[in-house]
Amino acid sequence: MVISRTPYRISLLGGGTDYREWFKDRSGACLSATINRYCYLTVRRLPPFHPHKTRVVWSEIENVMSNAEIRHPAIRGCLEFMEMMEDGLEIHHDGDLAGRSGMGSSASFTVGLLHALHGIKSEMVSKRALALEAMQVDQDVVGETVGAQDHIASAFGGLNRMDFAGERSDFAVTPIPLGKERLKEFERHLMLFFTGISRHASEVAARQVARIGENGATLERMAAMVTVGQELLMAGRFYDFGLLLEDAWRLKRRLGASNSKVDTIHDATMRAGALGVKILGAGEGGFMLVLAEPEKQTEIRAALRDLLYVPFEFERQGSQIVYYSGEE
Repeated sequence: MVISRTPYRISLLGGGTDYREWFKDRSGACLSATINRYCYLTVRRLPPFHPHKTRVVWSEIENVMSNAEIRHPAIRGCLEFMEMMEDGLEIHHDGDLAGRSGMGSSASFTVGLLHALHGIKSEMVSKRALALEAMQVDQDVVGETVGAQDHIASAFGGLNRMDFAGERSDFAVTPIPLGKERLKEFERHLMLFFTGISRHASEVAARQVARIGENGATLERMAAMVTVGQELLMAGRFYDFGLLLEDAWRLKRRLGASNSKVDTIHDATMRAGALGVKILGAGEGGFMLVLAEPEKQTEIRAALRDLLYVPFEFERQGSQIVYYSGEE
């Protein structure tokens, strides 16, 4: 039996410039961080004493005689990629946060499952290889419209700058060197709320990717903000970073990342004293990240009392194998 633990991420700046449709001809950049909320995948070989060959437990329970019958596209895609379509397995998924919510949960799932399947096959895999494999599964095997930053964040962990140019494999990951106290201070300026709106990120992203040509100038500005944000974080200028986050959200709204309900929540949060607010992921719902001075946060929580508040801390490890029995 193998259990993997893979973090979710918060995207800070540059989202939208990590799609292959953008960076194959231009450069993209993102700034993101992983948090101590996780996706867990348990995988074991299923003994041949059951009326089914493979059992899959996610929000549904699937008992199948052939792995080709599995309805969950990412599970089926991972098994196909790992050449395990004939294997009898039991796969369980548990997540700390809701899916389809802008936290990179789909990428965390794929990264975590691939990591666990490598473990079942007694294989070691590097963080870079794991990220690339997960991109290939989601983008090519499953056929989802997803960017590259989520898989990289889930695999690598930490607070990072990511740069993209040319081929999918031509990415660079640069950790942002914040000391322990400065990182904690950054945490104290951040708040996470669930809007209660779930959506299929690939569908939202597909609409945005279809308009990449006409949104070129906006995307270039969003990529350029990553360098500015990196410098502000390293200088401990969190007030100014909050203002930058708000500027970035205004640009992202031009890409179709908002709707009337999101705008209402955003405006109420800013009136309550936030410096910057953004919807995470592709947009239109899911989780909302707020940057505010600590003394303003009680008022903000009161203004958003109808939303679920989720405290968090940063994490640095990325996807991990937390249990390995070594038994077939």
